[in-house]
Amino acid sequence: MTPQLDGKVALVAGATRGAGRGIAIELGAAGATVYVSGRTTRERRSEYDRPETIEETASLVDEAGGHGIPVRVDHLEPDEVRALVERIEAEQGRLDVLVNDVWGGEHLFEWNVPVWQHSLERGLRLLRLAIDTHIITSHFALPLLIRNAGGLVVEMTDGTAAYNAENYRNSLFYDLAKNSVIRLAWAQARELAPHDCTAVALTPGWLRSEMMLDHFGVKESNWREALAREPHFAISETPRYVGRAVAHLAADPEVARFNGLSLSSGALAKEYGFTDLDGSQPDAWRYIPEVQDTGLPADTTGYR
Repeated sequence: MTPQLDGKVALVAGATRGAGRGIAIELGAAGATVYVSGRTTRERRSEYDRPETIEETASLVDEAGGHGIPVRVDHLEPDEVRALVERIEAEQGRLDVLVNDVWGGEHLFEWNVPVWQHSLERGLRLLRLAIDTHIITSHFALPLLIRNAGGLVVEMTDGTAAYNAENYRNSLFYDLAKNSVIRLAWAQARELAPHDCTAVALTPGWLRSEMMLDHFGVKESNWREALAREPHFAISETPRYVGRAVAHLAADPEVARFNGLSLSSGALAKEYGFTDLDGSQPDAWRYIPEVQDTGLPADTTGYR
């Protein structure tokens, strides 16, 4: 079933690229008006110094059938976030879906470096980008979202609660950031429930984001060439896959059954029956612990 979100208004905070862009596009494909925020515009780049822009994301939302509205916002700046929400209220009078996808930490964490050797400045900056941005955005956006029953908050993270509870995630700062976002969803779920609104934590699998494709020196059209370097990359998925997960959650009249839970794109694909762009259903968060982490040869049979 194709989700229908005509008349719904969404804010995807951190929609410049990656999962945020994929989510914005799929919300648009379902008919939503989507405000796409981020720091990189055609005139000004963020510290990432990447070419993707919020204007480009908004155009892709339009092409998918929705209405994309780009707004440059630094989600660490309360006044900018307040102004964004006031604009949504003035222009739309409602907010149905909030996706907290702001991250910005790829260049800040140091892989498998203990806290006493890790850059403190970079680690604390990572935590601010990963956690404070989400709290600031929810603080200003939720009063508008709870005006109507059925509102949805999606806290984007990396890893499920079950997997993260048993596994160290790269560094103390990265581990704390991704687990904190899961807890943010749980806490917001308790505060939203009396208003008949829902909050969930959601993780994609191994995401074929623009940055990940660049890391392997491939494009989406030839991504399988990266398997020679990393065979387990075979389980990877496009950003549109987790986008379809969000669109189905937003259109589900019984989404409250997930309130406070940690969800994954692969598990929701089975729940709702959607696929990735190639027609497959990759389930990375079964594959990673059962195949990759146990040292088995790469084999996605039964996992996509």
